[in-house]
Amino acid sequence: MKKSDLFFRLGPNLVQYRMNRWFGYQNINPITLTYSVTAACQSKCKTCQIGAMFCQDPARARRDLTLDEIEKIFKTMKPVYFFNMSGGEPFMRKDLPEIVALACKYLKPRVVHTPTNAILSERIVEYTEKIINIVREYDPSVPFTVKPSIDGVGELHDEIRGVKGNFEKLLCTIDGLKKLEEKYDNFHLELGTVISNYNIDYLDEIEDFVHSLGVESYRNEVAECRTEFFNIGDPITPPAEVYQNLIRDFARKVEQNIAKKKNLAKTTEALRVVYYDIAAKILEKKRQVIPCYAGVSNVHINYDGGVWPCCVLGYEKQMGNLRDYNYDFGKLWNSNEANEVRKYIRKRNCACPLANQAYSNILMDFPSLWKAGVKSLQFGLKK
Repeated sequence: MKKSDLFFRLGPNLVQYRMNRWFGYQNINPITLTYSVTAACQSKCKTCQIGAMFCQDPARARRDLTLDEIEKIFKTMKPVYFFNMSGGEPFMRKDLPEIVALACKYLKPRVVHTPTNAILSERIVEYTEKIINIVREYDPSVPFTVKPSIDGVGELHDEIRGVKGNFEKLLCTIDGLKKLEEKYDNFHLELGTVISNYNIDYLDEIEDFVHSLGVESYRNEVAECRTEFFNIGDPITPPAEVYQNLIRDFARKVEQNIAKKKNLAKTTEALRVVYYDIAAKILEKKRQVIPCYAGVSNVHINYDGGVWPCCVLGYEKQMGNLRDYNYDFGKLWNSNEANEVRKYIRKRNCACPLANQAYSNILMDFPSLWKAGVKSLQFGLKK
């Protein structure tokens, strides 16, 4: 995110969100859209059951929104700042580049992002280059990022992800994407780890390995029980005190490695350090420690047209289904059902360390934003 965008593109929205929180939700538009493009996934992760459910019942993916349905929905939406794709495994959709083209045409995003399990290496590299060029044709200044998952080094990664040979595919994918990063200035590769009880003793090894690959951007977030993942009750989330110790190490390593990073990465890392602190406090206190704007600043569209305030509440607090609203996002977004979900969140009936939402919440919370700004300036002075 460009610093200037905070004032000129996001600023007006941030003021509106705060006003709506006080006086009622009217004429709001999300700045972040996360779209789970498919129910299909080959992984059988210990922290998520989406892939296992798909492998048992591949027909689930037949409910994916078609390209025509997606266009109808995007036509009814106002521009968003962040366009995040999710899944399942996004690259299992053979029309993924066409989905991005529709997003660029109608949603006018300023950042485009997708994670991947890195299994379909050749397709991932091929489609990524197609998407890069689609985004460049739309606006060459808009960054496109791809985030392969790394939950362990070697066999540990395969064990947690549930696919033998996944780690070798990951290395192949990283190698192909690094070559694209050298070729295109609007493409960025980053790696991400889900911190769970299965890899908590190996995080130093994972992070050292990531740095040895020369990947500039690395992020991690704590494993959560979400209705989206069908893993409610699974023993995957580390204890709060353990995670608090970990985030201190993460923050220290960020500062150790910050000098060699680009200015954009330094701004991102500053937000990340603030996020680590907030996530640890949420796990400890089990409540919202700063106001949550899920269903206001952010929205999640599920593969079948369901609209969620976030992927944690997901099916439990669905705002409605776009197929029932004739694909009109505005009608669903401003419905009584959607407003009831917002009231539920505003009353602090839920709390989670979801990274995607937390970054938006930080932008809306002046003390947290101030901390991130000071940290960004400190990082900027390190050469």
